[in-house]
Amino acid sequence: MSEVILELDSVVKRFGDNEVLRGISLDLQRHEVVCLIGASGSGKSTLLRCVNLLETIDGGTITLFGQSLTDVRIDPDKVRRHTGMVFQSFNLFPHLTVLENVLVGPVRALKRKRSDVLDEALQLLERIGLRDRSDEYPDRLSGGQQQRVAIVRSLAMRPALLLLDEVTSALDPSLVGEVLDLLRDLAHTGTTMLIATHEMNFARDVAQKVAYLDGGVLVEQGTPDEIFANPQHESTRLFLERVR
Repeated sequence: MSEVILELDSVVKRFGDNEVLRGISLDLQRHEVVCLIGASGSGKSTLLRCVNLLETIDGGTITLFGQSLTDVRIDPDKVRRHTGMVFQSFNLFPHLTVLENVLVGPVRALKRKRSDVLDEALQLLERIGLRDRSDEYPDRLSGGQQQRVAIVRSLAMRPALLLLDEVTSALDPSLVGEVLDLLRDLAHTGTTMLIATHEMNFARDVAQKVAYLDGGVLVEQGTPDEIFANPQHESTRLFLERVR
């Protein structure tokens, strides 16, 4: 039986009078890829931020690796050592080289020896075809290359869960494919991922489960075949017609 590593139960999040998450319940198993789909403003990014403790929830519970994230004694930094989050913007350190961007987390946050991490970092850069650019600064890379480095920087922390928030939305369309190819590779090698995405073909290809959000409500969830070929709710069907 697969291990559930993330469980959301009736999660509510408000910003003032605006309820952006309205009773979200969802679970994620180890080695599973779950894609969150829905229009902009549906709550996908907020949900990811709540899981990574960048936002506090106003109702319900989030349990990660068996520990409640609503426990007042919880240390957010310790939680984030087990999760990696990649944002729409690349958020690379502009004053550090590509290699130093990858090394900074394991060395400073995890207190690993630089000599122990160096080969691993170079192998990760080799994996995305950027080892020969390791001494370059981020502004010398294309947007797609920068986003691949941002993903590898998270992987260098050896996260048990990778959270990805619309990681292709800021990219030129010609660069989207190279980032999605990396995510496909990660999915095939068993990386556990919760992904907010507008890329429907990608979600169909890589996800074990797809969850459709509308107005902060998780309208339905199921396998890609169930959601894309036979949606059960009218709002899901209308959304998919708009984005196809």
